[in-house]
Amino acid sequence: MNSVDSNLSGPTIKGELRQLVKLGLPLLGTQLAGMSMGIADVIMAGHISAEDLAGVALASAVIWPCAMLMMGLLQALTPAVAQLNGAGRIGETGELARQTLWMALAGSCLLALVLNNSEPYYELLNVAPEALQVTLPYLQVMSWAMPALMGYFALRFLAEGMGFTRPAMHIAFAALALKIPLNYVFMYGKLGLPAMGGVGCAIASVIVMWFEFLAMIWFVSGRRYQATGWRSRFSWPDWSIWGRQLLIGLPIGVTIFLEMGVFTLVTALLGRFGAETVSSHSIAINLAGFSFMFPLALGMAATIRIGFNVGADDLGRARRTVGAAMAGSLVTAFVAAITVLLLREQIVSLFTRDQVVHQLAVELMVMVAFFQIFDHLQATAIGALRGYKDTRLPLWVTIGCYWMVGLPLGLLLGYGWMGQLTGLEAMGIKGFWIGLITGLGLVALCVVPRIWWVSGNAPFIRRLANIKEASGEIPG
Repeated sequence: MNSVDSNLSGPTIKGELRQLVKLGLPLLGTQLAGMSMGIADVIMAGHISAEDLAGVALASAVIWPCAMLMMGLLQALTPAVAQLNGAGRIGETGELARQTLWMALAGSCLLALVLNNSEPYYELLNVAPEALQVTLPYLQVMSWAMPALMGYFALRFLAEGMGFTRPAMHIAFAALALKIPLNYVFMYGKLGLPAMGGVGCAIASVIVMWFEFLAMIWFVSGRRYQATGWRSRFSWPDWSIWGRQLLIGLPIGVTIFLEMGVFTLVTALLGRFGAETVSSHSIAINLAGFSFMFPLALGMAATIRIGFNVGADDLGRARRTVGAAMAGSLVTAFVAAITVLLLREQIVSLFTRDQVVHQLAVELMVMVAFFQIFDHLQATAIGALRGYKDTRLPLWVTIGCYWMVGLPLGLLLGYGWMGQLTGLEAMGIKGFWIGLITGLGLVALCVVPRIWWVSGNAPFIRRLANIKEASGEIPG
């Protein structure tokens, strides 16, 4: 058949929703704990000085897009393992895991090189010198964490592809409990150590990331992972496997990099407006990022569940997973938007005591509320597409919507470019946020119809999954 039964009514969709919740709640916990560590950095740096807060934000503008690029390459392991697991071929996942670990090692070396040579990037953007006094040493310290971070991601994606999402959550909450006191010690100079300010966040992060990696090794060495055989033998890099994984992972990584890159480039472009503007933007973007963890977790759960169902050749159930995921995403989007609008004053007060920063951040919260709707829908849709191994279209959508529409519009409005022709005055940070929201909205308008089309197209699904066409009608 050329299509999948699209009947999404009845108890079966409820069953898929339960499965998504079962997988997604631990993923949400993992993401929220990780985001909480970043928020703790922002809050604690903000209470030292605006310069420390801006320095940490500007460092993150380089670290996380680059790290997420490499993470995306490794994330191809999740749908591959899920589909093999659904097909009853779990023994074939061990070699994929070993090759992903080699990819993680190579990626971490490249990341360390980038972090130690980032000064020209900031000079090109004319970033305030007082912020760079925090940013550059922060990046140098963080380079030591990259092997641990990438190794952790590789093993985490093995576990999650098998449907085991709780280990990462347990590790993440343990890491959060470790991170906050370490921040306090290194940032404020306790236990006889000098006060290091924003750079202390980086030292604490290095310790925490190595803890997470070692803890994940311990988890995936348990009995439930023995069937994978990932520790059964040693393997040298296999370039044929690397090539197949990169066909899936490279679009994921580049999509994440370009999406994060446009947001963090805006942070750097705002550097010329001063530390207060960067600080207010950092608060707004961190809050948006915190809310983003909900659709991200839902999308990751959809990746696992859809991958399993595709591997089991149950395409009707996979389509019902799509329907459940998108409905859940729409609900969380409206809840997040209303919460931000109603509690914006109280939320911003948690981040800063600077009155200028507080006022500007509160004004941005209205934009953040609209931002939520599009962000939730596109994140869940892209996660669902990854379950089908459909990763290329989101890449082109990201390039077109963010970089060819959203960013130019932000520059036009924010800096007042072409003001004499358009009659528009420079809007500063608000102009950039209008550009970001426009780009994000266009992404959602592209990927939401795409996931619905893909989920109903059996030949296309089978081609992506390398499954031979079956005869007869696919059950709904």
